[in-house]
Amino acid sequence: MQRMRFRGGGWVPVALACALLAVTTGCRAGRSAGSAPPGTSTHTIRVDGQDRSFRVYRPGALNQGQPAPLVVVLHGGFGTAKQAEQSYGWDEKADAEHFLVAYPDGVDRAWNVGGGCCGKPGVDDVAFVEAMVAAIRRVTPVDPQRVYATGISNGGLLAYRLACNTTTFAAIGPDSATMLGDCPSPAPASVIHLHGSDDRNIPYDGSPGDGFATIDGPSVPDVITSWRRVDRCARATAGTIAPVTTSVAECANGRSVELIVIVGAGHQWPGSPSKPAIERTLHLDPPSTALDATDTIWRFFKAHPLPVR
Repeated sequence: MQRMRFRGGGWVPVALACALLAVTTGCRAGRSAGSAPPGTSTHTIRVDGQDRSFRVYRPGALNQGQPAPLVVVLHGGFGTAKQAEQSYGWDEKADAEHFLVAYPDGVDRAWNVGGGCCGKPGVDDVAFVEAMVAAIRRVTPVDPQRVYATGISNGGLLAYRLACNTTTFAAIGPDSATMLGDCPSPAPASVIHLHGSDDRNIPYDGSPGDGFATIDGPSVPDVITSWRRVDRCARATAGTIAPVTTSVAECANGRSVELIVIVGAGHQWPGSPSKPAIERTLHLDPPSTALDATDTIWRFFKAHPLPVR
């Protein structure tokens, strides 16, 4: 019997895990590849000899024939593309702001992000996401200056990996994450990072987490400092409207690196709907109500396209 490991060391059958997560998680694969009609469509592409699936949300009011921004939303560990679409409010934001959203699926519900973490060995998830973006661009006009990536936890780790290994993304928005693996010479990219001060899965101070997987990466301040060096940023300015502290550094060529810390918050997507029964069953942190992460990240993305060369 195939099983999944949840926090606390317990194991449950995959079928039961899907039942527990039915409100927020889809357990079926998508359809074959094709164009992206209005609404949500499911697609499959072949990358490195393996079929990989993703979902695309296209607002009905998207300007026909006009290149649109694209936001790639990366689910967390044990999540799915469908769960991310249902949980974080990106479709509604896309309707209001007229952009495309892509939700890729990790192999076995995880992403291979380097640094010995999380995904299936040998799977190149960076190549998959790059191929997905290219596939979407072949059938739907996408503005190449306004392609972005965001994600929570394992998905946030992949967002950093995409920034380290590609030049596709104008900005990234990791939540409840850190940066693992080597990143010796990344291209400049704007970064907005959200984190709870009481995150036990990926602690803010860089100590080993006690979540589904042991994440032992650099502290969040160290990650932010490294990207401010990459982006050639000025000294940061900080302000607090309790319980949220925001530190902003303006950088060369209109880029920015922003850190938002929510005091008392855990490992969660701020502003997403609370699901108490699932949170109790799986020992998950309730979402902070201090801010709306989707709105906050989108406003940052909107203000930070790739600089015109």
